[in-house]
Amino acid sequence: MARFSVALWQWVMVLLLIALLEGPHAASICNIDSAQLNYCRRAVSGKSPTPPSKKCCGVVHRANLPCLCNYKTVLPSFGIDPALAMALPKKCGMKTPPECGIIFTVFTGITA
Repeated sequence: MARFSVALWQWVMVLLLIALLEGPHAASICNIDSAQLNYCRRAVSGKSPTPPSKKCCGVVHRANLPCLCNYKTVLPSFGIDPALAMALPKKCGMKTPPECGIIFTVFTGITA
C-alpha cells in the first residue's frame, strides 16, 4: 500500500508540473519562474550535457533548492537526469542541501 501511495504521489506531481509548464503563463515553482527552468535543460539532460550557463546558474542561485528536491523523483519523466540535476548547485558554486540526498534516497533507494 505504501508503494502505491508513493507512485500515486509521483504521478500527481508529474501532472502538476505538466500543467504548470504548459500553461499560458509561467508559474512560480520554488522561488523561480517555471519558464526559466529551460535555462538549465541542456545541463541536466542528454548523453553529453553541457556545463550550466550563467543564466542557468542564476536560476539555481535564486531557487529554493530544498523545495526543488521534492521534485527529483519525477525528473526522469521529463528527460532530466536526477544525478545531473543534483550536481548543478556545485557546478554553480553552491552547496547541495543535505536534505536533497535524503529525499532522493527515501523515494528511490539510490544514494545521491
